[in-house]
Amino acid sequence: MSNGGIIGPVNDPTRGDVTTTFTASGTYTSPGFGPGQADYLVVAGGGGGGSFGGGGAGGYRTSFPGGTKLSVPASPITVTVGAGGAASPGGNNASGDGTNSVFANSPSPITSTGGGGGGGFGPAVSTGRSGGSGGGGGAPSSSPYPGQPGGTGNSPPTSPPQGNSGGAGVTGATGGGGGGGASAVGGDAIGPPPNTGGAGGAGSSNSITDSPVTYAGGGGGAAGVTGGTGGTGGGGPGGVGSSPSGPGGTPGTVNTGGGGGGMYATIQTGGAGGSGIVIVKQTAANPTYNVASGVWSLQCQYNYKKQGTWTPSAPFDVDYLVVAGGGAGGGSGDSSGGGGAGGYRTSFPGGTKITLSGGTSYPITVGGGGTATASPSTAKGTDGSPSIFSTITSTGGGTGGLGTTSPTFNGNPGGSGGGGGSNASTAGTGGTGNSPPVSPSQGNPGGNGFGQPGVRRLSGGGGGASAAGSNSTNPPSSPVKSGNGGAGSANSISGSPVTYAGGGGGGGHADPGAGSGGNGGSGGGGDGGQTPVNTPNNGVAGTINTGGGGGGGSVSGAGAAGGSGIVIIRAPGSVGIDVSPATNTVTTLPAPAGGCKVATFTVSGTLTT
Repeated sequence: MSNGGIIGPVNDPTRGDVTTTFTASGTYTSPGFGPGQADYLVVAGGGGGGSFGGGGAGGYRTSFPGGTKLSVPASPITVTVGAGGAASPGGNNASGDGTNSVFANSPSPITSTGGGGGGGFGPAVSTGRSGGSGGGGGAPSSSPYPGQPGGTGNSPPTSPPQGNSGGAGVTGATGGGGGGGASAVGGDAIGPPPNTGGAGGAGSSNSITDSPVTYAGGGGGAAGVTGGTGGTGGGGPGGVGSSPSGPGGTPGTVNTGGGGGGMYATIQTGGAGGSGIVIVKQTAANPTYNVASGVWSLQCQYNYKKQGTWTPSAPFDVDYLVVAGGGAGGGSGDSSGGGGAGGYRTSFPGGTKITLSGGTSYPITVGGGGTATASPSTAKGTDGSPSIFSTITSTGGGTGGLGTTSPTFNGNPGGSGGGGGSNASTAGTGGTGNSPPVSPSQGNPGGNGFGQPGVRRLSGGGGGASAAGSNSTNPPSSPVKSGNGGAGSANSISGSPVTYAGGGGGGGHADPGAGSGGNGGSGGGGDGGQTPVNTPNNGVAGTINTGGGGGGGSVSGAGAAGGSGIVIIRAPGSVGIDVSPATNTVTTLPAPAGGCKVATFTVSGTLTT
């Protein structure tokens, strides 16, 4: 039969759904030939933590599953992704509300309202602020310090509601209320006693990306004894204690709309709200990036080429960022070294790009973080696993050395090396970084430990992408402490600067005056275990999808796992790329990036051109 010059079966393109995720403001263009129907998820920025109250979650509005879809035109649609609100600097100072996220589809735009800031410690700012979800209440700064209500959620009102109200602070200025979340109100503070901050309201789970993700959790309220937990969906926990050494409020997670955790009165820092997100799932898109197998007629090829949707056969160049999994922190023994960061390799900006072919599938490997061993154990944790894209392999970070017996004192080599451990008589050396060697270097060595019989046992920090792990700070230097993790490297390949591949801090030791644990390096490195006298303390895990090294353990405390790696590929806006599984994403950058497409792999998968 005639089919335009080709003999064989005539195929139509596969019709299906196309999901587009915006983590920053931009423009949505229908992937088909004209108007279509789309589901949406629009989450605003979360409110900042106040001087007591937790920030409210950003407004949460969605049609998925089972709601009313939007009719989207063929013309471009402006998308605004709201920023998180600023945390209060303390006292009688307001925290910031999150900003709105908007899918500006005419004539029916979807606007989610920013979360309300948490209430503070002062007459003008003690009530939680209203918003998509309301901020938690604080207390005025004069006796008897009556607890104040949380802010109103679902403000302005939408149907279904976009959020919930914040919880109340407690009289006596000992605890703030939790911020409201998408699916639950924020908890009220409790006390005194026991002086516990209100929990952040729970967020809502959504599978519009084909995998369940929870968004819009409220921030926890601060308290003198126990800070409120952050709500599921990115809410930050509240701060604790009446001294600057107590932990402050934790920021809400980026691109979840989570509220920031509150700070305790005037003596700590609060957590900023998490930025929002907009996701559009155009149903029965026309066409998707899938194709039918077999033979296409010349007429079909011509039509799709004319529309700019035919898969390009010409090769094109892409930038890349490939970060391996971080090494685990050492565990058991006296003082264990921090894990090294995963290898960090990139072409962006200004490096040599990789050339890809159209119509080709490329496997992507995202390395897992190293696994820490349980305490007590004489075995080291494991190194991080490599991340791989095309010809680029980044090596996993080396695990930290133990504080037990030779040869386990020494940190392992890797993308960045693990820090050396120590006991009362022997200290280990840091592992070699950039192993095996590549140019430019993928990492740095770990720091060395220090042993002083009967007095001090200190360990080295894991190496980071841009700096070596620090050696322990030994007497007579002050302060005496285990080494900090090496700093990571910032990269804007995704459209905004993010720091990756920080080393883990070395674990401290419990002898009086022995020295504290080292801090994790910027870029996801975990802190080393701290030093209450004669108390085992575990290290802190490296942050997922940063390649950060895990913190070392203190006094037979367990080391912590390394953070998983990440692979990001930046392609010209004129080419078609797709990713699988759906946990990974493709986003289009706004000007001035020129519409570049960014494929982000947080798990192993496939890039299809």
